[in-house]
Amino acid sequence: YLIMALACMALVSCKPDGVDGKHHGHEYVDLGLSVKWATCNLGASSSDDYGHYFAWGETTTKESYSEENCPTFELSYSQLQSQGYIDDKGNLTEEYDAATSNWGGDWRMPTKVEQEELLDNCTWSWVTQNGVNGYKVTSKVNGNSIYLPAAGSRDGSLLFSDGYIGQYWSSSPLETNHYGAFMLYFYSDVQRMDGSYRVLGQSVRPVLEEK
Repeated sequence: YLIMALACMALVSCKPDGVDGKHHGHEYVDLGLSVKWATCNLGASSSDDYGHYFAWGETTTKESYSEENCPTFELSYSQLQSQGYIDDKGNLTEEYDAATSNWGGDWRMPTKVEQEELLDNCTWSWVTQNGVNGYKVTSKVNGNSIYLPAAGSRDGSLLFSDGYIGQYWSSSPLETNHYGAFMLYFYSDVQRMDGSYRVLGQSVRPVLEEK
């Protein structure tokens, strides 16, 4: 009985804090916002694992991230719509959404509005978790939290600024130019929305909208 009890305690202690459920094999946290947020990045095995890097509008990783191998680079907003990359709301369609393509179910990439909601309704604390720098993002609504590692980004075949900067894609392109999309951008003193080149390999933190 003692061995069984200890085994059960070990299982409980390994369960991440604040996990509210699982969808298609992946855990999520309810922050009291319009969508539920995954506990880890796309391609990661834990909350502090960097995970995989994706160019905007692409669903697989690659060895090098460049203008030459990025299909959406230099496509205007209207071209993105006419070619089926974005829907009538201006966000990536399921076919080109990395979260939907890789995790299935109702998982998808967050929109610009949903990332802004995360910024506006949470307390952001720069911490080191298991030796990895990033932000503990705690809901002002219900006190639940997620962890976003500072995974940097990939340009060409190189990884830049990991441990210092986080760049998380939204599903929303910039409307004002032919090469950018919105992202959640942060480092130790800053958390904001910004634009980024679609060609870069960046992190994706999936969200779940219950239907």
